[in-house]
Amino acid sequence: MNNTSSSERTPAPGRRNFLTSIATGAAALGMASMIHPLKLDANPVTGPGDADAWFSKIKGKHRIVFDVPRPHEIFPFAWPKVFLLTNAATGTPEKDNSVVVVLRHDGIPYAFEDRLWAKYKFGETFKIDDPATKAPSVRNPFWKPKPGDFKVPGIGNVDIGIDQLQDSGVMFCVCDMAMTVYSAVAAMGMNQDPAEVKKDWLSGLLPGVQPMPSGIWAIGRAQEHGCTYCFAG
Repeated sequence: MNNTSSSERTPAPGRRNFLTSIATGAAALGMASMIHPLKLDANPVTGPGDADAWFSKIKGKHRIVFDVPRPHEIFPFAWPKVFLLTNAATGTPEKDNSVVVVLRHDGIPYAFEDRLWAKYKFGETFKIDDPATKAPSVRNPFWKPKPGDFKVPGIGNVDIGIDQLQDSGVMFCVCDMAMTVYSAVAAMGMNQDPAEVKKDWLSGLLPGVQPMPSGIWAIGRAQEHGCTYCFAG
């Protein structure tokens, strides 16, 4: 017997409309690309070097890449912390490990500053609640969290903010393909120029988050550099 409620099976109207827009927008972009190939920056950068060179920083004894295609509570950020803590407990300090987190598909909002969360309603669109208010988030809850924001039973407070993980050497990157598609759909819904919305999104990337041609491209590169794959979505 299926005990799943109708509310669990059926997306809320706002979410359903957004998903319809995504499907329509993606189809439109796909058709357009058959005539005019979708233009993506082959080597998007947030600083010196290019997307391939970014992976040269992977040099740890133990290496892992976390694939984040959608929001999944605290796990995309808790698991990198657990990886570092348990390696430290078994004799390998943080500096001797390499951790890559790939934000792609529905996981890309975590790559952006609070301004974009409020402006484009990422919390409502991607079903991400603020851990403090329990309402759709208008901020990135994993960027510079407050002390005590995240607690784990049996462990207590955990420092799993993106900035905190970066301080421990964790590398974050984001899918440029997903940014291109989602920003175009957002632009359609707001009657704005897709190029300008994409530009706005790129301007709102968090410090140290590296755009990649695509998330799956980045996952492949990380594995080529010796990272074990872990699904975190």
